[in-house]
Amino acid sequence: MDTVVLMATTPIRCLHASIPTVSRSPPAIYQVCIRRARSLTYRSTTMSMRCLFKRSDLRSRFLLSSSSRKTTFPMRRGCSVSASTEESSSSVPSNRNLIVLNSVVIVALAVANRVLYKLALVPMKQYPFFLAQLTTFGYVLIYFTILYTRRRLGIVTNEMMGVPKWRFAVIGFLEALGVATGMAAAAMLPGPVIPILNQTFLVWQLLFALLILGRRFLLTQIAGCLLVAVGVVVAVSSGSSADHTLSGIGLLWPAVLVASAAFQAGASIIKEFVFIDAAKRLEGKSLDIFVVNSFGSGFQALFVFLLLPFLSNLKGIPFGSLLSYLKDGAGCFFNTGAKISGCDGAPILPLLYIATNLAFNMSYLHLVKISSAIVSSLTVMLSVPLSVYIMSKPLPYLPGGSSLSSNFMIGSIVLVLGLLLYNIPTTFLTKQHTKTS
Repeated sequence: MDTVVLMATTPIRCLHASIPTVSRSPPAIYQVCIRRARSLTYRSTTMSMRCLFKRSDLRSRFLLSSSSRKTTFPMRRGCSVSASTEESSSSVPSNRNLIVLNSVVIVALAVANRVLYKLALVPMKQYPFFLAQLTTFGYVLIYFTILYTRRRLGIVTNEMMGVPKWRFAVIGFLEALGVATGMAAAAMLPGPVIPILNQTFLVWQLLFALLILGRRFLLTQIAGCLLVAVGVVVAVSSGSSADHTLSGIGLLWPAVLVASAAFQAGASIIKEFVFIDAAKRLEGKSLDIFVVNSFGSGFQALFVFLLLPFLSNLKGIPFGSLLSYLKDGAGCFFNTGAKISGCDGAPILPLLYIATNLAFNMSYLHLVKISSAIVSSLTVMLSVPLSVYIMSKPLPYLPGGSSLSSNFMIGSIVLVLGLLLYNIPTTFLTKQHTKTS
């Protein structure tokens, strides 16, 4: 980082300045102090909007271990104080191109993930709970195997492995709690209501990004996020039956489903914080995504295991019969023996879904790493109407198909307009930054 520091002769006790930047990196925040010993000390902190003047208790817990660098320069008589940002403007377009490319990959994988999950449930229609537990616990083994290999190759360093593990425990606990509350609410709510209430996920992300990351949003960005959520609701609800209302349901179970979205949103924002904080701890080096994937999934599996009696009962499986159910589910998954009926398509369809879901999870976390959790969620939401459209057509093992109402097209247009509205301010600022650099 090139920093130019020129000092006026007028005595100043302390000066705070925030230098905005339009790249992926958050604004650089400087603290400049002049002492009688005729030396200048500045402190540079790169965490987004965190240490302006006041910090909430929630943010302070996550920022407790953040470090800062001090550099002392001899005082020069002369002009004023100025500083350059940590990344040159030339890195902005390339970073944006990487985000766009990764977003396209995410949309393709998200669509394939949704479609293949629907197809995987054709042979596994009697064992969806088995498929859920297989992915939860199986991914832990896969992620840690990849992490071990990258550790042996030197890609993952000791410093990366030294990041605080309690944050991954929080992530795993929130995700497991989100799964449990989501299952409980889904069992009590009408089908069309569930995807609608799940759109509160994006609202929770905005709130947690404000509280935990200290991020600030333009009104156009907030409006864009809300438009995306509305567009998804309209698109998903097209062609559904008339039981959209919550009459007779009460407020308890809708509130539980909204809380489930909050748990998942909080976990995603903490993952983003882990990447931001690790960049400081590793002195600018990037934290490997498999450190986050492995430990986050490991703690999630631990808490899901503790909740298994509760989760199995929610699915109508007595805990005493769970072992027998899992054994039968494994037999259907591998399609072993002629005595198992109704498992046509296994194991090819379930394995295709698992492979695509793994690729999607890795790509999603990489997009969180290079952009933000909110950008990643907006990108995934773009896949919803595309998935609905594809699944409305005849597919292998799903020869039916269905027609879509005009609401589907209206919702899709509103969703795209919301994405454009969210990204227009960033695009405009990037062009202005490039022109002035």
